[in-house]
Amino acid sequence: MTTTERAPRRDAIDNRAAILDAARLLLNQDPDASLEAIAAAAGLSRRSLYGHFANRDELLRVLLDLGAVRVVDALASVSHADPVVRLALIASRLWGEVETVRVMALFAVRGPFKGHTATRLEPLRTRVRAAVEEGQSSGALRVDLPADRLARLVESAALAVLEESALSPLDAAAGHRLVMLNVLGTVGLGWREAGELIDAHPELDRKDG
Repeated sequence: MTTTERAPRRDAIDNRAAILDAARLLLNQDPDASLEAIAAAAGLSRRSLYGHFANRDELLRVLLDLGAVRVVDALASVSHADPVVRLALIASRLWGEVETVRVMALFAVRGPFKGHTATRLEPLRTRVRAAVEEGQSSGALRVDLPADRLARLVESAALAVLEESALSPLDAAAGHRLVMLNVLGTVGLGWREAGELIDAHPELDRKDG
C-alpha cells in the first residue's frame, strides 16, 4: 500500500457499521425513519452520517445490497435431489434469514427499490426457476402454468407470509411452517400432502433450516 492509499481509520469503519446497524433496526420498525433518527441511534451527528452516505437513498441501497447478498449466500448451499423438497428448503431458509427483519424485507421487495433488489436477488430466483422446471419435468409439480410464471407465484407465496406476519402476530415457528405450506400449495400440493411432506423430512424442521 502506498502513502496515498491509506486504510480507513478504525473509527470511520466502526461509525459506518454503527450507522448500518442503526438503520437496519429503525427501518425495520419504520421504513420512513429519518436520517436524523438513524444518526442519533448510531450515536452520531447527521453531519457524521453524511460523511459516509451522500443521502438517504444511498444508505438504503447499501443496506439493501448487504441484505440481498446475505440472503443469496445463505441459500446458495440449499440442495436436495427432490425439487419439491428443495423448494420447501428454499422457503424455510429464506424465512430464517428474513423473519427478524420482516418489515425491512418487505420494503426491499415491494418498495421503491424493488427493481434494484430484484437484480441483486436474481441468483436466488434462478434457483427457484430451476427447481420448478425440474419438478414440472418429473411430474411432481403442476404443469398448467409456464415455469417462469409458477416461479414468480412461488416468490409471491413466500412474500404473502411475510406480509401477513407484519400485519398480525405470527411467531417464528408458525411462520416457518406456513411459508413452506404456502409455497408447496402454490406448486400444486394439497395442504394435507404438503404437511405430510414437511413432517417426513427432518431437514425441513426449523432447527435444521
